[in-house]
Amino acid sequence: MTTKLKVCLISLGCAKNQVDSEHILGLIDEAGYPIVSTIEAADIAVLNTCGFVQSAVEESIDELLELCTRKRSGELRRIVVVGCMVQRYGYKLRSELPEVDAWLGTGTWAQIVDLLPSAADQRPPVHIQRPTALADHRMPRLHTMPAHSAYLKVAEGCDHRCAYCMIPSLRGPFRSRTLESVVTEAERLVDRGVKEINLIAQDTTMYGRDLTGEIDLKALLSGLLDVRGLEWIRILYAHPMNVSDALLDLIDQEERICPYLDIPFQHVNEELLCQMGRAAGGESPRELMERIHFRHRSLSIRTTFMVGFPGETEKEFGELLEFVRWAAFDHLGVFVFSSEKGTAAARLGGKVEADVAQRRQDAVMVLQAKLSKAKNQQWIGQAVPVLIEGPSAETDLLLAGRTARMAPDVDGRVLINKGEAQVGEIVAVRITEAYEYDLVGEIIEGPAS
Repeated sequence: MTTKLKVCLISLGCAKNQVDSEHILGLIDEAGYPIVSTIEAADIAVLNTCGFVQSAVEESIDELLELCTRKRSGELRRIVVVGCMVQRYGYKLRSELPEVDAWLGTGTWAQIVDLLPSAADQRPPVHIQRPTALADHRMPRLHTMPAHSAYLKVAEGCDHRCAYCMIPSLRGPFRSRTLESVVTEAERLVDRGVKEINLIAQDTTMYGRDLTGEIDLKALLSGLLDVRGLEWIRILYAHPMNVSDALLDLIDQEERICPYLDIPFQHVNEELLCQMGRAAGGESPRELMERIHFRHRSLSIRTTFMVGFPGETEKEFGELLEFVRWAAFDHLGVFVFSSEKGTAAARLGGKVEADVAQRRQDAVMVLQAKLSKAKNQQWIGQAVPVLIEGPSAETDLLLAGRTARMAPDVDGRVLINKGEAQVGEIVAVRITEAYEYDLVGEIIEGPAS
């Protein structure tokens, strides 16, 4: 019996890519290949790439060049590259990187197991097709996140046509999983110890429209609320156009739905939003934030903005800066516009110089740091439920965790300097210190609700 080669997977990019990687690992594991956690121990490297913007492509290329160096030195037997960068550039890359043994796009990565063994192909195969498949509860998945938390992808692809974005061409049209499939996977996750599920898609708030003709996120959330043992449900990637009163009502009423929304506004100036293809159906970002603030339950809002979009003047940037100051977001990220070939925005005039765009990015983040620290200081003295994630690797404090107002990987943490708790446990923590992004506290006796 031939011993199968050991496989290491390297995953780049967003949480949606991470879920794809976990399915790929599930397929590899099901096929009997040993999976190792370090490239040094591997015979085969699988690289799941990002191709959304040029900086992500460059990161993927840098990682791939290192793998090619290892193969030339005999440390690796095979390299398989999958994902968004392949979907965007696959055939061009094959001739430039002959060390790669196979290329799989976003619509074909489920074929991974067929391409792990050595093949007699004269040229490395490139499998790219229009993405139409949808991984669901029937596809194997090997989880890489901590046992208490998981991403749950409820849909794939995108029907929006944002002028700067490559996603529709890389990921295909928007397609939702059935409610039954999502709930079934949620039940399995809870059975293995998951306390927190983070719902993701290119636009989570569009869930169900392709299945029923109407957005049905409320029905999905209601189904997940019936899953016993599921403590926190978080909604990520909510398009401003689809944040309905019905959704806000449900978050108001249900404690297990985290008081948290990730709403990427991108900008606040009406003309720029129209040029971006981000019109919100007549409601301005300010009006949406006022509607959210009016709710009985206080919500933490994460957003992202883009600076340096073609035609952005100092006046329009000033409008954005003032909006950030007024809205006082809990969590905020800023990206510099990247002109991507094939997008409508790449053909626009009014280019903003790189140094100007960088200055604007820095200005927003300096302002946000002050706002975030002021908001965090309001928590001092309060007891809040915290999901314990483990020892604090970066500080001398005992433990680290997150409140329901902090998403994994992208937001701050609660650092704990007193008390004991198990990883995955939700405990009451009294906040004693606050900084720009992190809180510090001590575990107290009593309920964590």
